[in-house]
Amino acid sequence: MDWQAFALSLRLATVTTAILLAIAVPLAALLVLGRGRWIAGLEALATLPMVLPPTVLGFFLLVLLGPRTAFGRGIASLIGHPLAFSFSGLVVGSVIYSLPFAVQPLVAGFAAVDSSLVDAARLLGAGPVRLVWSVLTPLAGRSLLAAAVLSFLHTMGEFGVVLMLGGDIPGATRTLSIVLYDQVESFNYAAANRTAAILLGMSVVALGFIYSTARRRGSKSRA
Repeated sequence: MDWQAFALSLRLATVTTAILLAIAVPLAALLVLGRGRWIAGLEALATLPMVLPPTVLGFFLLVLLGPRTAFGRGIASLIGHPLAFSFSGLVVGSVIYSLPFAVQPLVAGFAAVDSSLVDAARLLGAGPVRLVWSVLTPLAGRSLLAAAVLSFLHTMGEFGVVLMLGGDIPGATRTLSIVLYDQVESFNYAAANRTAAILLGMSVVALGFIYSTARRRGSKSRA
Protein backbone atom coordinates (compact mmCIF):
# COMPACT_ATOMS: atom_id res chain seq x y z
CA MET A 1 0.00 0.00 0.00
CA ASP A 2 1.37 3.39 -1.05
CA TRP A 3 0.49 5.42 2.04
CA GLN A 4 2.08 8.55 0.60
CA ALA A 5 -0.31 8.41 -2.36
CA PHE A 6 -3.20 7.63 -0.01
CA ALA A 7 -2.41 10.69 2.13
CA LEU A 8 -2.05 12.89 -0.94
CA SER A 9 -5.39 11.63 -2.30
CA LEU A 10 -7.10 12.39 1.01
CA ARG A 11 -5.55 15.85 1.08
CA LEU A 12 -6.57 16.54 -2.50
CA ALA A 13 -10.13 15.32 -1.91
CA THR A 14 -10.49 17.35 1.30
CA VAL A 15 -9.19 20.60 -0.18
CA THR A 16 -11.22 20.13 -3.37
CA THR A 17 -14.42 19.39 -1.46
CA ALA A 18 -14.04 22.48 0.72
CA ILE A 19 -13.49 24.71 -2.31
CA LEU A 20 -16.34 23.07 -4.22
CA LEU A 21 -18.87 23.63 -1.45
CA ALA A 22 -17.87 27.28 -1.21
CA ILE A 23 -18.48 27.62 -4.96
CA ALA A 24 -21.41 25.24 -5.42
CA VAL A 25 -23.75 26.61 -2.73
CA PRO A 26 -24.05 30.14 -4.17
CA LEU A 27 -23.90 28.81 -7.74
CA ALA A 28 -26.74 26.32 -7.13
CA ALA A 29 -28.79 29.05 -5.45
CA LEU A 30 -28.25 31.29 -8.45
CA LEU A 31 -29.33 28.54 -10.82
CA VAL A 32 -32.52 27.92 -8.81
CA LEU A 33 -33.48 31.49 -7.94
CA GLY A 34 -32.02 33.34 -10.91
CA ARG A 35 -34.00 34.53 -13.89
CA GLY A 36 -32.91 35.11 -17.45
CA ARG A 37 -31.85 33.17 -20.51
CA TRP A 38 -28.22 33.16 -19.42
CA ILE A 39 -29.09 30.89 -16.47
CA ALA A 40 -29.53 27.94 -18.85
CA GLY A 41 -26.12 28.61 -20.37
CA LEU A 42 -24.54 28.85 -16.93
CA GLU A 43 -26.11 25.55 -15.88
CA ALA A 44 -24.88 23.88 -19.07
CA LEU A 45 -21.39 25.20 -18.43
CA ALA A 46 -21.44 23.91 -14.84
CA THR A 47 -22.59 20.48 -16.06
CA LEU A 48 -20.12 20.24 -18.96
CA PRO A 49 -17.33 18.47 -16.99
CA MET A 50 -19.75 15.60 -16.28
CA VAL A 51 -20.03 14.69 -19.96
CA LEU A 52 -16.62 15.84 -21.18
CA PRO A 53 -14.01 13.03 -21.35
CA PRO A 54 -11.60 13.58 -18.44
CA THR A 55 -8.55 13.23 -20.68
CA VAL A 56 -9.91 16.00 -22.92
CA LEU A 57 -10.52 18.26 -19.95
CA GLY A 58 -7.11 17.41 -18.54
CA PHE A 59 -5.42 18.19 -21.86
CA PHE A 60 -7.09 21.60 -22.19
CA LEU A 61 -6.16 22.45 -18.60
CA LEU A 62 -2.59 21.27 -19.18
CA VAL A 63 -2.27 23.60 -22.16
CA LEU A 64 -4.01 26.49 -20.42
CA LEU A 65 -1.99 26.23 -17.22
CA GLY A 66 1.31 25.42 -18.90
CA PRO A 67 4.09 27.84 -19.88
CA ARG A 68 2.98 28.04 -23.52
CA THR A 69 0.05 30.34 -22.78
CA ALA A 70 0.07 33.89 -21.43
CA PHE A 71 -2.36 32.81 -18.71
CA GLY A 72 -0.12 29.96 -17.62
CA ARG A 73 2.97 32.17 -17.58
CA GLY A 74 1.08 34.82 -15.62
CA ILE A 75 0.01 32.31 -12.97
CA ALA A 76 3.56 30.94 -12.76
CA SER A 77 5.03 34.39 -12.23
CA LEU A 78 2.39 35.13 -9.60
CA ILE A 79 2.78 32.00 -7.47
CA GLY A 80 6.39 31.17 -8.35
CA HIS A 81 5.83 27.91 -10.24
CA PRO A 82 3.62 26.53 -13.05
CA LEU A 83 0.31 25.03 -11.99
CA ALA A 84 0.78 22.08 -14.33
CA PHE A 85 2.46 19.08 -12.67
CA SER A 86 1.90 20.45 -9.17
CA PHE A 87 -0.53 19.77 -6.32
CA SER A 88 -2.08 23.20 -6.81
CA GLY A 89 -2.76 22.30 -10.43
CA LEU A 90 -4.43 19.08 -9.33
CA VAL A 91 -6.71 21.10 -7.05
CA VAL A 92 -7.71 23.39 -9.92
CA GLY A 93 -8.38 20.44 -12.22
CA SER A 94 -10.27 18.52 -9.52
CA VAL A 95 -12.49 21.48 -8.67
CA ILE A 96 -13.47 21.92 -12.32
CA TYR A 97 -13.92 18.20 -12.98
CA SER A 98 -16.00 17.52 -9.84
CA LEU A 99 -18.07 20.72 -9.99
CA PRO A 100 -21.23 19.02 -11.36
CA PHE A 101 -21.16 16.47 -8.54
CA ALA A 102 -21.39 19.32 -6.03
CA VAL A 103 -23.79 21.56 -7.94
CA GLN A 104 -26.41 19.04 -9.11
CA PRO A 105 -27.43 17.68 -5.66
CA LEU A 106 -27.67 21.22 -4.33
CA VAL A 107 -29.78 22.37 -7.27
CA ALA A 108 -32.17 19.49 -6.63
CA GLY A 109 -32.26 20.22 -2.90
CA PHE A 110 -32.78 23.97 -3.28
CA ALA A 111 -35.46 23.46 -5.94
CA ALA A 112 -37.36 21.16 -3.55
CA VAL A 113 -37.64 23.87 -0.87
CA ASP A 114 -41.19 25.21 -0.61
CA SER A 115 -41.32 28.41 -2.65
CA SER A 116 -43.68 29.97 -0.09
CA LEU A 117 -40.88 29.84 2.49
CA VAL A 118 -38.55 31.61 0.09
CA ASP A 119 -41.18 34.26 -0.65
CA ALA A 120 -41.86 34.76 3.06
CA ALA A 121 -38.15 35.23 3.76
CA ARG A 122 -37.94 37.83 1.01
CA LEU A 123 -40.97 39.68 2.39
CA LEU A 124 -39.27 39.78 5.79
CA GLY A 125 -36.30 41.50 4.22
CA ALA A 126 -33.88 38.62 3.76
CA GLY A 127 -31.20 39.45 1.21
CA PRO A 128 -29.71 36.90 -1.19
CA VAL A 129 -26.92 35.84 1.17
CA ARG A 130 -29.20 35.42 4.18
CA LEU A 131 -31.78 33.66 2.04
CA VAL A 132 -29.23 31.08 0.95
CA TRP A 133 -27.56 30.47 4.31
CA SER A 134 -30.61 30.81 6.60
CA VAL A 135 -33.35 29.23 4.49
CA LEU A 136 -32.15 27.14 1.56
CA THR A 137 -29.04 25.52 3.03
CA PRO A 138 -30.61 24.36 6.35
CA LEU A 139 -33.64 22.95 4.54
CA ALA A 140 -31.46 21.13 2.00
CA GLY A 141 -29.11 19.53 4.50
CA ARG A 142 -29.28 16.11 2.87
CA SER A 143 -28.37 17.61 -0.49
CA LEU A 144 -25.44 19.45 1.08
CA LEU A 145 -24.21 16.20 2.62
CA ALA A 146 -24.62 14.39 -0.70
CA ALA A 147 -22.72 17.13 -2.53
CA ALA A 148 -19.84 16.91 -0.05
CA VAL A 149 -19.61 13.11 -0.14
CA LEU A 150 -19.94 12.84 -3.92
CA SER A 151 -17.31 15.54 -4.46
CA PHE A 152 -14.93 13.83 -2.04
CA LEU A 153 -15.36 10.35 -3.52
CA HIS A 154 -15.21 11.58 -7.10
CA THR A 155 -11.94 13.36 -6.37
CA MET A 156 -10.50 10.33 -4.58
CA GLY A 157 -11.09 8.14 -7.63
CA GLU A 158 -10.46 10.52 -10.52
CA PHE A 159 -7.80 9.40 -12.98
CA GLY A 160 -7.83 11.07 -16.40
CA VAL A 161 -7.57 14.69 -15.26
CA VAL A 162 -4.97 13.82 -12.62
CA LEU A 163 -2.82 11.89 -15.08
CA MET A 164 -2.97 14.52 -17.82
CA LEU A 165 -2.51 17.56 -15.59
CA GLY A 166 -0.25 16.19 -12.86
CA GLY A 167 1.56 13.19 -14.27
CA ASP A 168 3.00 10.67 -11.81
CA ILE A 169 5.27 12.57 -9.40
CA PRO A 170 5.69 10.78 -6.03
CA GLY A 171 4.65 12.96 -3.12
CA ALA A 172 3.36 15.71 -5.41
CA THR A 173 0.81 14.38 -7.93
CA ARG A 174 0.74 10.59 -7.53
CA THR A 175 -2.71 9.68 -6.24
CA LEU A 176 -4.25 6.29 -5.48
CA SER A 177 -5.82 6.07 -8.93
CA ILE A 178 -2.39 6.56 -10.52
CA VAL A 179 -0.92 3.94 -8.18
CA LEU A 180 -3.66 1.52 -9.23
CA TYR A 181 -2.91 2.15 -12.90
CA ASP A 182 0.82 1.57 -12.34
CA GLN A 183 0.12 -1.65 -10.45
CA VAL A 184 -2.08 -3.03 -13.21
CA GLU A 185 0.40 -1.94 -15.88
CA SER A 186 3.16 -3.87 -14.09
CA PHE A 187 0.85 -6.92 -13.64
CA ASN A 188 0.99 -6.58 -9.86
CA TYR A 189 -2.62 -7.64 -9.47
CA ALA A 190 -2.34 -8.49 -5.77
CA ALA A 191 -1.38 -4.90 -4.93
CA ALA A 192 -3.93 -3.59 -7.42
CA ASN A 193 -6.64 -5.60 -5.67
CA ARG A 194 -5.77 -4.00 -2.35
CA THR A 195 -5.72 -0.48 -3.79
CA ALA A 196 -9.01 -1.00 -5.62
CA ALA A 197 -10.57 -2.52 -2.49
CA ILE A 198 -9.69 0.60 -0.48
CA LEU A 199 -11.33 2.90 -3.05
CA LEU A 200 -14.37 0.60 -3.30
CA GLY A 201 -14.70 0.33 0.46
CA MET A 202 -14.60 4.09 0.95
CA SER A 203 -17.33 4.53 -1.66
CA VAL A 204 -19.60 1.87 -0.17
CA VAL A 205 -19.23 3.19 3.39
CA ALA A 206 -19.80 6.81 2.38
CA LEU A 207 -22.85 6.06 0.22
CA GLY A 208 -24.26 3.78 2.91
CA PHE A 209 -23.91 6.66 5.38
CA ILE A 210 -25.79 9.03 3.06
CA TYR A 211 -28.71 6.66 2.47
CA SER A 212 -28.98 5.51 6.08
CA THR A 213 -29.06 9.14 7.21
CA ALA A 214 -31.77 9.90 4.66
CA ARG A 215 -33.85 6.94 5.86
CA ARG A 216 -33.57 8.00 9.50
CA ARG A 217 -34.66 11.52 8.65
CA GLY A 218 -37.54 10.15 6.58
CA SER A 219 -38.68 7.94 9.45
CA LYS A 220 -38.57 10.85 11.90
CA SER A 221 -40.57 13.09 9.56
CA ARG A 222 -43.25 10.43 9.11
CA ALA A 223 -43.42 9.89 12.87
